[in-house]
Amino acid sequence: TDGSITSTVQANTTAGFSVVTFTGNGSNDATIGHGLGTTPAMIITKNRDDAVLWRVFHKDLTSTNTLFLNEDFAQTAPSGHSNGYIKTVGSSTYSVYQGNSDTNGVNGSSDNMIAYCFAEKQGYSKLGSYTGNGSTDGPFVYTGFKPAWLMIKRTDSTGNWFMFDNKREGYNPDNDRLIADDSLTEADPGESDLLSNGFKMRFTSGNVNASGGTYIYMAFAE
Repeated sequence: TDGSITSTVQANTTAGFSVVTFTGNGSNDATIGHGLGTTPAMIITKNRDDAVLWRVFHKDLTSTNTLFLNEDFAQTAPSGHSNGYIKTVGSSTYSVYQGNSDTNGVNGSSDNMIAYCFAEKQGYSKLGSYTGNGSTDGPFVYTGFKPAWLMIKRTDSTGNWFMFDNKREGYNPDNDRLIADDSLTEADPGESDLLSNGFKMRFTSGNVNASGGTYIYMAFAE
């Protein structure tokens, strides 16, 4: 009952992760409790009843912009692909802007909604951003741990949601990538090194390392 909408929450505050379900009421500025006790750095939410896009909030997006987990769009303002977005995020709740009633993306009236909320935990998870340099000697991103799983998305232009892990091949630089927003098979273009204290780009693809491109990431430790 932290928010204006009562939510059902399963939370692991040690790991910084919660799963939130609620029934939407279609109102702007509604608030939903997430149960983490600290401010989430990323929230992925979906209307379970309507065929609408997955909304993604990340702390390093421009305010009021959103990404879509099932599309390669750049970060989008409310007047773009959809009017629904996660508006503000705090230590106990997040608020939503529902926008037009036909979008129903974040708070559909009488619709079953779900949200996956992630908070940073030192030594375990890191969520941030970096700028590409377009070189095979790409940027190094410090996480403070060896990533076992990494997701990257370009925000200033179109780009797929790239995912890497240390299990399918598990050695550098041949960490195969999968794409969350596409049905492509895994591939090994030699894009990323998963290092002892972070990761480094080794490829000039616009999806992960365009010169001047901006990217968000989410990483979890080994």
